[in-house]
Amino acid sequence: MNTLVGTGSLVRLVLRRERIQLPVWILVVSGIVAATASSFASLYPTVQSRQELAASIVNNPSILALSGPAQGLDTIGGMTEWKYGAVACVLVGLMAVFMTVRHTRADEETGRHELLGAGVVGRYAKLTATLIVVFGAGLAYALLIGFALTAQGLPAAGSFAMGLGIGGCVWFFSAVTAVAAQVSSSSRAANGIGGAVIGAAYLLRAAGDSAAEDGPRWLSWLSPIGWSQQMRPFAGERFWVLALFVVISVVLLGVGYALVGRRDIGAGLLPERAGRPSGVFGTFGLAWRLQRGILIGWTVGIVVLAGALGGISQSLKSILDSSPQVAQALQHLGGQQSLVDSFMAAILDVIGLAVSVYAIQAALRLRAEETAFRAEPVLAGSVARLRWAASHLAFALIGSAFLLAVAGTATGLAVGLTNGDVGTQLPRLLGAAMVQVPAVWVLAGIATALFGLLPRLTSLAWAALVVFLLLGQLGSLFQLSQWALDISPFTHLPKLPGGEFTVVPLIWLLVVTAALTLAGLAGFRRRDVG
Repeated sequence: MNTLVGTGSLVRLVLRRERIQLPVWILVVSGIVAATASSFASLYPTVQSRQELAASIVNNPSILALSGPAQGLDTIGGMTEWKYGAVACVLVGLMAVFMTVRHTRADEETGRHELLGAGVVGRYAKLTATLIVVFGAGLAYALLIGFALTAQGLPAAGSFAMGLGIGGCVWFFSAVTAVAAQVSSSSRAANGIGGAVIGAAYLLRAAGDSAAEDGPRWLSWLSPIGWSQQMRPFAGERFWVLALFVVISVVLLGVGYALVGRRDIGAGLLPERAGRPSGVFGTFGLAWRLQRGILIGWTVGIVVLAGALGGISQSLKSILDSSPQVAQALQHLGGQQSLVDSFMAAILDVIGLAVSVYAIQAALRLRAEETAFRAEPVLAGSVARLRWAASHLAFALIGSAFLLAVAGTATGLAVGLTNGDVGTQLPRLLGAAMVQVPAVWVLAGIATALFGLLPRLTSLAWAALVVFLLLGQLGSLFQLSQWALDISPFTHLPKLPGGEFTVVPLIWLLVVTAALTLAGLAGFRRRDVG
């Protein structure tokens, strides 16, 4: 039988299942790009005003790490790419990962893939149909963004270069996930691998873009997000960089298709290990067995990040030595330490958002166990519902606090060893990292409340994270009212290190977390399982 037979029918099925989510993803991300350009046009209408902004950015490592290289900032298009390009790549990357997993590995877990495969459907048809839709979404991003920016009077070359860079990220991350779906034996693991690749890509880009001229700027070329920015929209476009997306995506897809033919449906290339015959020690032991892999993986990733931070913090001195103007300006702002504190505060904000991903994953493991029909046998015995739920929530709350403690310790050691001042930097950065805990816990509380009260809408927890991310990145640009910015729990955190510490906002965030968590547990106690 033809291995691609039935692909057309499966494409229509994927489009039908994505008839709401996919248009929302495409229109929201593309709309924000267009709105960002419009906002910059009103806020910085003259070349002089844009040049003044560029002068304040070009030697600021913290801003470069968050947003990307300062290129073409004397144009509206260049400012749009600098402000939103990296964020857009992360968002579309998440879309590509979730969609690819949902129609491949997740369908195998639920038995939907096997049911379809019982008909006249080729072995490669399901993966091919998924990739056609996801890659088509990437092309839609490229065209919509290109036309939206061109319609505002921006150069067509730069507009479509930005669109193609964002669309290329969709292709790359979908290809990576196609491989992950074959290697892993669960949708949770495949999503974890895809998310880890996105995080690594962002951090590599941040490390390369914020490095000094004699530093490891080549790190940006190891990141697909970096490739998007290296296309240099509105700053002398380099369309040949698009070949990196195409060639490497094709190679990854070749690996993915080769693996499809080497495994059984429902199984991964690396099968899950069987548990110990002696079993587990109670509900918390079971939760540890299920949660430990992702917690260990996150811990390793954060520790690796510390090495990059050490190199970046060293580059700050090089910037000060090479730019007397920046050094003189910093003396008015608080000296060299203000630059270091600003940079570390920005990095820890990003880490806080990243750890929020873990907190949501850990909390929503409850829903994953329920939908996979593994919760019902556990609860059919003497295990109380609240005890079972609390065992997983402990990892969402304590695990996220542990990761932030690791982040603070690792960055404190990295910066302290680089500057020869571990005794001062370690406690300062550890405290600055732990300040993020209440905001991260709010997201865990949102996931818990949705699980208990609206279990079919638990994906809204991810939507909340995206909203908080956009409010933090673009809220001031769009001149949103303070009440809108206050929706994000991260808005209320003290900006440490260097800022003033206030405990009252942290207490209120903890109160909100408690209310959300208790509401979710109360709802779960009363509703049906399944």
